[in-house]
Amino acid sequence: MLIELRKIDKAFGAVRANQDISHTFAAGRIVGILGENGAGKSTLMKILSGYQPADSGEIWLDGKHVAYHGPQEALAHGIGMLQQDPLDVGAFTVLENFIYGQSGGAQHAVPLQQLNDLSAQFGFSLPPDMPVDELSIAQRQQMEMVRLLALGVRALILDEPTTGISADQKDMLFATLRRLAQEGMTILLVSHKLEDVLALCHDVIVLRGGRLVGTKMLPATRDELVTLMFGQAAPTIERERRSLADAPVVMQMQAIVIHEDRLHIGPFSLDVRAGEIIGLAGLDGSGQELLLRAGAGLVDLYDGAIRVSGASLQEKPHHVWRQHGVIFGAAGRTEEGLIAGLSLVEHFALVRDTNWRIGWDSVRAWAAERLVHYQVKGRPESDIAHLSGGNQQRVLMAMLPDVPRLMLLEHPTRGLDVDSAAWIWAQLQARTAQGAALLFSSAELDELIAYSDRIIVCYAGRLRMVDDPAHMTVEHLGRMIGGI
Repeated sequence: MLIELRKIDKAFGAVRANQDISHTFAAGRIVGILGENGAGKSTLMKILSGYQPADSGEIWLDGKHVAYHGPQEALAHGIGMLQQDPLDVGAFTVLENFIYGQSGGAQHAVPLQQLNDLSAQFGFSLPPDMPVDELSIAQRQQMEMVRLLALGVRALILDEPTTGISADQKDMLFATLRRLAQEGMTILLVSHKLEDVLALCHDVIVLRGGRLVGTKMLPATRDELVTLMFGQAAPTIERERRSLADAPVVMQMQAIVIHEDRLHIGPFSLDVRAGEIIGLAGLDGSGQELLLRAGAGLVDLYDGAIRVSGASLQEKPHHVWRQHGVIFGAAGRTEEGLIAGLSLVEHFALVRDTNWRIGWDSVRAWAAERLVHYQVKGRPESDIAHLSGGNQQRVLMAMLPDVPRLMLLEHPTRGLDVDSAAWIWAQLQARTAQGAALLFSSAELDELIAYSDRIIVCYAGRLRMVDDPAHMTVEHLGRMIGGI
């Protein structure tokens, strides 16, 4: 499918998300859509896929002007988008979500076979009868991808599709996307993982501040792409690993056992020391989510005990854990971290210690200060839903207290470009330098190796400690999370 964008403009209040963007995407090409967080990438793709209306401009498909109102009309024209936060119905099963939107609905004769065939083609594990709200984010992305392919899209837009999938699954996904492109499908990849873009794409376009500022045919080097995005080379990761043997213990996990559905963890023991950074590596559903949530009092223990600075907290409500300085950050920012319909200042009011009385002037001033410090592209009155995924992630980080005792964070740099991710890590390291401990999960193996003092590798509920990540390679860690 030949796609032409002509003079696309889109604004959210005073924020110009897209400004006079014109570009042609040729059939059979895989194109990377690059730019820093808030550059307008996702907005442009949502306009193309019908999720957002443009303020002005035109879309032409195969030489014909089209005007559609909503994603269903875009699908009817052959354009589908896999969002970074998948759009699905949590109360439905995998099969019911897969059928949803197909002609014939629940009476369709072959959806189960379609689902199984496409899942096998990609190497995805998608039990048809499992409720969607029991799936990981990666599995929900996978389900939405096969649903779009079953609907017969001729242009496929993918927003961060490799988050949380294994190296083998990624290889199979990329092989399938290459085959689809050879058959004439247009594939647009929005990603902050430059290694994925370099491995898969034929071309890239770069957005900055809502404008199209550059295009490039691949191959190219990683530094060339970073320079196109930011005007300078990628920042160098510097991590000084300190001896923490004499640091006080912040949290103790004492022979804990966790049972959750089909996953069993433990008995497992761990001492977490002040200033320590411990990374959790593993595919989605391997146990790292349960371990982090147990450490925040959000998952009950089957056995064992957890102490924070000597206090036994198991079976206590989560707000008691927060009173002891334990902070949890969820990967699902729109499901658990943020509240649709609230403004930024209302979010900050929720985490401000106000003794149930809100002084809006002081909260608004505090919110404005945090938004500037965390470089959020939005104002205190902005609706959280109008921010890009990367800016939503920055808001979550801005809501963290300055001096926590223990931070338990799921994918803290999920969806962030390389420059933004490095900046977020500078903020986290500043807290650990003041004595806070950090446990974090990440799908980025190089991030785990670069920043962790120790790494816990999770595989099917089995936990293995790596005491010296500085001597580990990405390839070695990848084999370990695969069970080797």
